[in-house]
Amino acid sequence: MTGEPRSDITQLLQRARSGDAEAMTPLLSHVYEELKQLARRFMSGERSDHTLDPTALVHEAYLKIVDLDSIEWQDRAHFYVVAATAMRRILVQHGRSHGRQKRGGGWRRRPLDAESKVSDSADPSDIVALDDALTKLAKTSERRARVVELRYFAGLEHEEVARVLSVSLSTVKQDWHLAKAWLLREMSGAQ
Repeated sequence: MTGEPRSDITQLLQRARSGDAEAMTPLLSHVYEELKQLARRFMSGERSDHTLDPTALVHEAYLKIVDLDSIEWQDRAHFYVVAATAMRRILVQHGRSHGRQKRGGGWRRRPLDAESKVSDSADPSDIVALDDALTKLAKTSERRARVVELRYFAGLEHEEVARVLSVSLSTVKQDWHLAKAWLLREMSGAQ
């Protein structure tokens, strides 16, 4: 993720961690465009008549983030992990609350491709099915599920994931490879 200098974001997060609730407002102005890009990635897989748009998704996620007093903000990457997780949960909850079928129900399919980008090609599955599969993967390998979440949903590079999880780059690459294979097998068998 690019945008504002990392040190500005990290400083604002440090202020927030030390109890300065006012730090979250300037933080949002620093990261707003990147959050909207992330929201656009998420929304690209949604049906055209979806009631949320990227701006609404960012605002809902932000409200959830600022309401989490228990978060010990670490750095910029940690902020994006929390934001991506909040967006993912909002979309999954929205999909489930609107009576979507578990596999499909108007969602455009989007695969886990080699570059971890959301793509429009017709293969594996929708966000609800991926969320279900990730939950199942987390029961056997929480770290691998986290790697997928950070790469696919937060858009972090291998190096950033390694730093966030405090593991080696080779571990992240291996976890990403194995988790993708497991998820693709799990999701193709479930459809």
